[in-house]
Amino acid sequence: MNVNAAIAAVAALAGLCTGVIAMLAFRWSEREQAKPTRSSLHTDAALPPGVDTVLSVLRSSAVVLDEADAVVKASSAAYALGLVRGGKLAVEPMLAMARDTRRDGEIRQIELDLPRRGTGRGDALAVSARVAPLGSRLVLLLVEDLTEARRIEAVRRDFVANVSHELKTPVGALSLLSEAVMDASDDPEAVSRFAGRMQVEATRLSSLVQELIDLSRVQNDDPLEDAEPVRVDELVAEAIDRCRHQAGTKQITMAAGGTADLRVWGNRGQLAAALGNLVENAVNYSPARTRVGIAARRIPATGGDLIEVAVTDQGIGISEKDRERIFERFYRVDPARSRQTGGTGLGLAIVKHVAASHGGEVTVWSAEGQGSTFTLRLPEAGAARDRDSSAGGPREPYDSGSDLDGEDGDRPYETFTNDQLSAPEVLP
Repeated sequence: MNVNAAIAAVAALAGLCTGVIAMLAFRWSEREQAKPTRSSLHTDAALPPGVDTVLSVLRSSAVVLDEADAVVKASSAAYALGLVRGGKLAVEPMLAMARDTRRDGEIRQIELDLPRRGTGRGDALAVSARVAPLGSRLVLLLVEDLTEARRIEAVRRDFVANVSHELKTPVGALSLLSEAVMDASDDPEAVSRFAGRMQVEATRLSSLVQELIDLSRVQNDDPLEDAEPVRVDELVAEAIDRCRHQAGTKQITMAAGGTADLRVWGNRGQLAAALGNLVENAVNYSPARTRVGIAARRIPATGGDLIEVAVTDQGIGISEKDRERIFERFYRVDPARSRQTGGTGLGLAIVKHVAASHGGEVTVWSAEGQGSTFTLRLPEAGAARDRDSSAGGPREPYDSGSDLDGEDGDRPYETFTNDQLSAPEVLP
């Protein structure tokens, strides 16, 4: 009897424990189900019929509040923006606007700047919030992210302001020079001098308009629609020919070297314009009787080899603070020198867009008084890789015995990393 009683007591205790555990598990499950989730839109029976379907297709972040300001439904985008935390609307101005709308039924809208979550940065998210009543006791909040739209608008305003300023300079100069020509109509020497100045300003205006057209084209067009294998040797030769007159005037030697017979894949016109801009900048910002080198080589990279074209000069160099901005549109390191050389401030911006649209990049190394090296990296054309593989493997990146300008004993220009490139020697 004692044994049976003990067994019965143990069984009763086990049953009691099982019941307690089951009850606790049921209560915990109910509590978890009552919590708001981050699913796309959580369905709730309190919503009017069809509202759930409509909100699920909206691009805006959606939040539905009840009469106690509790979140009945929230989209995943609302959580991502940090609007909803712990089942509550976390933005106080939006919450106050929702309460006012619940009180009088009036639709309200506001634009706010919200701090970014988890970035620790000072920049903010620009949002537009619109609140409207939903039924008799619910309030609907729709939030649109305006950050990118505001950034684009700011870029557009800056671009228009810069273009207006750049166009105003040559146009104003032409106006003044034309008046001077009229006043000096009886002085042939003065007329000839002013006419020459007018020609210079007209050329500068024409160059600015053309570069604006080129920049618009590389930003809007897809270069790979008309892509083809392009020989790097031909691009280098075209860039040198483009700057031959300016270089000859300043007695600057232009030398080409590196690996021969390389090909890149892209739009020939855009690639020629990009490399031509780099060489032209090197010539314009180099002292007289110096050298500009253009060297090409193949470098290994994940996903396929790259072709690297480096343009090295012995010019004035670029300070560290200016290197961060030289690829911005209309930015000039030395505005006074740019006016002398006819620079528009768009050349490097065009190079940057061409490189990006072709799946490459452009980088710069420079030190004040030691010159600069601009490096353009582009994907190699697949046909060139296949041909080299069948010929017994890739060539050496540089031929150490090659001459850049045909003179014995001259070292070829090479490309270096930022900490390897030493200052070039100025030719006598």
